Amino acid sequence: MSARNNAAALPPHTDGSRRDFFALPPTRRFLALIGLTLALGYLIVLGGAYRDGYFLTDLQGRPIANDFVNVYAAGQLVRDGVPASAYDWTTHKQAEVRAVGHDFSDYYGWHYPPPFLFVAAALAALPYLAALGGWLAASFAAYATAIAHILGRRIGLAVACGFPAALWNVTAGQNGFFTAALIGGTLGLLERHPALAGVCLGLLTYKPQFGLLFPLALIADRRWLTVGVAAAVAIAIAALSWLAFGSESWDAFFHWMPVTSRVVLTEGHADWSRLQSLFGLVRAQGGGETLAWAVQAAGTLAAAVGITWLWRSRAPFDLKAAALAAGALIATPYLYMYDLVVLAVAVAFLLRFALARGFTANDIVGLVAAGALILGYPYVKTQTGLAAVLIVLALTALRIKSAAGRF
Repeated sequence: MSARNNAAALPPHTDGSRRDFFALPPTRRFLALIGLTLALGYLIVLGGAYRDGYFLTDLQGRPIANDFVNVYAAGQLVRDGVPASAYDWTTHKQAEVRAVGHDFSDYYGWHYPPPFLFVAAALAALPYLAALGGWLAASFAAYATAIAHILGRRIGLAVACGFPAALWNVTAGQNGFFTAALIGGTLGLLERHPALAGVCLGLLTYKPQFGLLFPLALIADRRWLTVGVAAAVAIAIAALSWLAFGSESWDAFFHWMPVTSRVVLTEGHADWSRLQSLFGLVRAQGGGETLAWAVQAAGTLAAAVGITWLWRSRAPFDLKAAALAAGALIATPYLYMYDLVVLAVAVAFLLRFALARGFTANDIVGLVAAGALILGYPYVKTQTGLAAVLIVLALTALRIKSAAGRF
């Protein structure tokens, strides 16, 4: 079923962009209230953390180094004329210290392909805290726009603000909003604007581990225009980065990629309990590397087979999209809590499906449980994010099963 048909199934006055909040139907109004209440709670938490010197700046007023410092430092090295040095851990750490103006114990590595250096260089033109705030604001706007395109402006904005992983992405200064915007854009634009969907998918190659299932789904559904545009965009930005930053940057990327994999996945220096993947779950529970890779490979294969079958079927598009957005998180071993902003895309499509056809008890209990698991992440040292993804996938599977007789 197309997005056009889903929209037609709703009463005309449910488009939040044309009516004020109180004119929304009760279910939509309730969802919006939940989202806005959660968002207000996040603002209070962030405000308190800032006051106590744990967010943005410490008690001495110095910028706090978080994941964003690796992007800013890489941008500084680009502007210094040595972009390949972003991949050298010693040089990059020195640039990170220079970025915040003081030394710190951790190291935040630059692991992105060279095309993302364009973004890093642009951000490094600003002072550090202005760049961090600008990045979070701009990427959030793109993410919220993608969710609003799926659900409608008012409820979409509330869901985007209230989704629990958004809080952890802000505290980390990470790129979860940007990843979710690209995946949400790919799926939200696919039916009516396939070329623009291809542009979003091509840009997703900045984090290629999240695009593993998309070619399978698009080929199974014969979305040739989107596939072609995505391939063209990916090749174009790779070529532009080669021209701008030289072949040395690509050489450095491929040289350091296995080193990063060894340090994070084999040696566990980044803490396996923080990895929200099947691989991370096995390692965090004491399993060996071989077993962890076997479980991860089995999960990825199951996701690939399931997505291929689903996208070849005549299942409602909302369920296809929800399964693909959630499945993309299962398919990679390299998954952190801030990446789970992408799960908001899957939830948005599930909500759109449920709003058109009615909620079930499973929907309500499952979505509340998934949100609680993500929100409780700092207090439970285990793969709560993975559990949330599996719950959303299970809800999607139940909906597919119940609708199976109609496609």
